[in-house]
Amino acid sequence: MPSAAAVGANSSTVTIVNNCNYTVWPTVVSNPESTQISPSGFILQPGESTSISVPPSWSGQISGRTHCGNDSSGNFSCLTGDCGTSRPECSGSVSSTLATLAEFTFGSSAGFDFYDVSLVDGFNLPLMISPHGGTGGNCNSTGCAADLNGNCPSELKVVNGSETVACKSACTAFGGPQFCCDTSTCKPTSYSRFFKSLCPTAYSYALDDANATFSCFAADYDITFCPSPSTRTNGSAAKRVENRKGCDKCNASGGTCGSDSNNRTICHCPSGFYNSPELKQCLGLAPLPGPVSAPTYSRRPGGSNLKLTYSILIGSAIAGIVLIFTICCFVLRFKRKLLSKYLHQIKMNDNARIEAFIIKFGSFAPKRYSYGEIKKMTNKFNDKLGQGGFGSVYKGKLPDGRLVAVKSLNETKSNGEDFMNEVASISRTSHVNIATLLGFCFERSKRALIYEFMPKGSLDKFIYSQGTDNQGRQLEWKTLYDIALGIARGLEYLHQGCNTRILHFDIKPHNVLLDENFCPKISDFGLSKLCERKKSVVSMTGARGTAGYIAPEVFFRNLGGVSHKSDVYSYGMMVLEMVGGRKNIDVEVSQTSEIYFPSWIYKHLDQSMNLNLNEEITGEEEEIIRKLITVSLWCIQTNSFDRPSMTRVIDMLQGRIQSLELPPRPT
Repeated sequence: MPSAAAVGANSSTVTIVNNCNYTVWPTVVSNPESTQISPSGFILQPGESTSISVPPSWSGQISGRTHCGNDSSGNFSCLTGDCGTSRPECSGSVSSTLATLAEFTFGSSAGFDFYDVSLVDGFNLPLMISPHGGTGGNCNSTGCAADLNGNCPSELKVVNGSETVACKSACTAFGGPQFCCDTSTCKPTSYSRFFKSLCPTAYSYALDDANATFSCFAADYDITFCPSPSTRTNGSAAKRVENRKGCDKCNASGGTCGSDSNNRTICHCPSGFYNSPELKQCLGLAPLPGPVSAPTYSRRPGGSNLKLTYSILIGSAIAGIVLIFTICCFVLRFKRKLLSKYLHQIKMNDNARIEAFIIKFGSFAPKRYSYGEIKKMTNKFNDKLGQGGFGSVYKGKLPDGRLVAVKSLNETKSNGEDFMNEVASISRTSHVNIATLLGFCFERSKRALIYEFMPKGSLDKFIYSQGTDNQGRQLEWKTLYDIALGIARGLEYLHQGCNTRILHFDIKPHNVLLDENFCPKISDFGLSKLCERKKSVVSMTGARGTAGYIAPEVFFRNLGGVSHKSDVYSYGMMVLEMVGGRKNIDVEVSQTSEIYFPSWIYKHLDQSMNLNLNEEITGEEEEIIRKLITVSLWCIQTNSFDRPSMTRVIDMLQGRIQSLELPPRPT
């Protein structure tokens, strides 16, 4: 593996090149959960390029705005890809959808970068993504080199004067479910086929086929606007040089360079200055239209009318102020009443939701505790067991003396529906490998879950060779096998054993608890989702889970629907970490070939040799290890249809190693 892989998990460089014969204003928009990149908007003249450093796990979009400039008030805007910020830099999402998008997710599933060029929201200029220096996956160039504006159907054209500046999506043009669809119902239309025919490797609709998403490990990327000579204008090289000189003069005079529909340089000037088309620059203050003389007042006997006028104006102003003050007081009082009524309604809705839940589950519903009782059983949250992304866990004791683990959730302003769904999910379960919920607390923003106490804590403390306590591996291989088998049985129960299928979406060592006999129990159902058993695919509005364990289809719509097989993927990644005693992606290893553990272990699996696990093992233990690895590699297949169900996983774990086929190499 090239040495570049060693830095793949640290950062990547994206170089943006403007090969168009017109000015482009690139924008870099980060997804809400990602680190924001600065600058988020800038200008590239023809032939210019710039490079940006992309932080690990960054995800977002890069596009090129066109036909930009300042209006008479100095507000910056673009006809395509506009940010809506009235300035060249962007903040948040792009407000205009009329732009060709380069979409990236760095270091997501198994450390790979995923990228594509999307026409789902429209097209404004040709764009290509080219990776270099990467390995694995399908590190190929992709994009749309064709100029769709010249071939755009008339009903989709966005016109500025006589020039087509963009080709909008059918959803933007017509609306309706046929064109604006989600990933579970979307089908190609005549318009998406038009985009696809001209740009075969680009996304053309929400659920495009599998040749539109590309993956690469530890690569840098070039984004090129107009990768082939642009067909938008027929300007010669001399014309481009002339335009460049005009832009230099415009920028030097304080203006912003742009171009008209014929690609001629124009200079957008700030307020108070005017544009000289001949000189292509901003000149001084605009001249006044004519001479202005100072006002004169004549002294005549009727001058006392002026005092009367002043008195009337002052009286009217005072009356207006009093009226405004009265209105403000009325509005504030009305808002207080409205807010009080709203808060009361929220409380009533919460209570109604809880009462409905308790009535529905009857004697099977967990006990509801007050927040005061929670504070008492935890001795005012004195003994903290751990910290997670959703809150803290404290040790507590019930009045009958039983020890419990109290998960106190972070305060939230949500309506509590997700919390009650979590309570409902766990309340439906009764299995030796599922953590038992003993009670809950729900008082507005104060929410907590009370679980049975697990004296051994979570699995992650026992499987990593270099853990936080430097304990090393403490468990025998037979114990690890029993834990893996127990987790598999718990997941099979969630997927098949309940009246309603429960998808966990956050299977990882931190969410597996161990009792005094190392019996595993799946916990933390905060991201779980309920679905009917007959449904094979569930709809999702965003990714769920923890990086390193999330199945690829959760991120990328073209890899298939999200289903119970997504939990199977997370299970496989977790068991590989149990075997390796390390994270599956580790850039601190001595050999670059060992950075991605699944690929390294696959190469050694079919060899009759010690698996380099730094310990002496018996023949029985080696069979256990090979069985765990083989089953895990089947579970982490990129295509969810190639993964086994949890029922099949249990059969494979309990069967003979000789009956297991070697899975395809993981990507």
